[in-house]
Order: sequence, then structure tokens, then C-alpha cells
Amino acid sequence: MYLVGLTGGIASGKSTVSSMLRELGCPIIDADVVARKVVEQHTLAYSRIVYHFGPEILLENGEIDRQKLGQIIFANEEKRKLLNSITHPEIHKAMLKEILFYFLRGYRYVVLDVPLLFETRRLTQFLNHTVVVYCDPATQLLRLMQRDGLTQEQAEQRVAAQMPLNEKRGLANHVIENSGGREDTHRQVLRLHTKLEDSMDFLLVRVIAIAATAGLGGILLYAAKILLS
Repeated sequence: MYLVGLTGGIASGKSTVSSMLRELGCPIIDADVVARKVVEQHTLAYSRIVYHFGPEILLENGEIDRQKLGQIIFANEEKRKLLNSITHPEIHKAMLKEILFYFLRGYRYVVLDVPLLFETRRLTQFLNHTVVVYCDPATQLLRLMQRDGLTQEQAEQRVAAQMPLNEKRGLANHVIENSGGREDTHRQVLRLHTKLEDSMDFLLVRVIAIAATAGLGGILLYAAKILLS
């Protein structure tokens, strides 16, 4: 099994593309979903967040108020880095468990849906393909304002907190252009799906995994049997 990284920018349409791939049968590990799980009450990340940001970021039921925490980190780069240093290691460990689950089930590849894929760069070295969902800046800003009910200033602040989409596009192997309609995006996703299905990258990864499991001695014994047969 090989790994595909899917990313984009806030309100660029990454979730739409992820849903389309899931409908086509692709296994998806959503970092946002994992991120919510690792900060649930009684987890290590939850305790560290409350310690550093204070109980005022909690809802009445004790859960983290994601909106309030978001307002803090988007307005303060140091606090955003602090939060990332707390959550990212826990997110990556949880994602690794899911990757192993799909590997054992025999999937050819799994898609890692990661908003900050290129910002953190911790996962890129393990990826065979990277996909960026792109839309032009004006469309991105308008979608964000409409989706979250933000002012233009608030929306610009959130967009500025991320790596520019143009920069991400230059780092990716594949780009889904999502400035237009849903049908056009779907056609591009179908083409991407075909490329991923046709890729033979999973064979090399499986050979390496088998070799690591069997050990060099097992490989040499197998080779000797073939030569002597």
C-alpha cells in the first residue's frame, strides 16, 4: 500500500474532493476528524491545551470550544505554533494506526486528508503522491465568508494564517482546480482516481514491507531455493 496526501486551503474545496474520492471507494483518513478525537476530554492533548490556554477555552460541558480557541490562534502566531506542537504528534500517531489497519486489509493505497500537509512537512517524506485542491484567492475568500459568516477582515486573517495556495500548488504532484463548478471538479477527480488505481507504486511498498518482516536471512533463503530448484 502506498500513501496519497490530499491538501488545500481553507474553503478551497478539499472536503468536497475528499468526499468524491470516498464515494469512488478510496479509503480516506481525515486529519480533521482525527484532530477532534485526540483533543477529547481525558486525553493527553486535551490536558496540555487546557494547561497552556486556560479553562476559559472550555464549553460548559468541559469540551474545548473550537471557535474560541480558533480566534486565539489565528490572532497569535506563537500560540498557533504552540497548539500545533501539542496536537500534531498525537494526530500523526492516531493516523499511523489507521494506516496500518488499511494496510492489513490489503488496500493498494490510502488517502491522507491533511489541511497543513505542506506547512508541517512531517508526512510528505512518506507520500508517493500529493494532491492540492486549488481555487483562486477571490473565490476562496468569498466562499469562506459565506460558509462561516465572517467579515472580510476575519476571512483574510484566516487565509493569511496558511501557506498560500499558489505555493502549495507548486509543491504538489497533482492539482484539482476547484474555482469552477462541481461537475468540472468531479471530472478532474475521476481522472485522478484512474491514475491512482493504475499506479503500481503499491507493489514496491509491499515488497519492502515483506522484506522488512521476513528479514534479510529469509530473503536469501528464498533466493537460494529458487536457484537450487
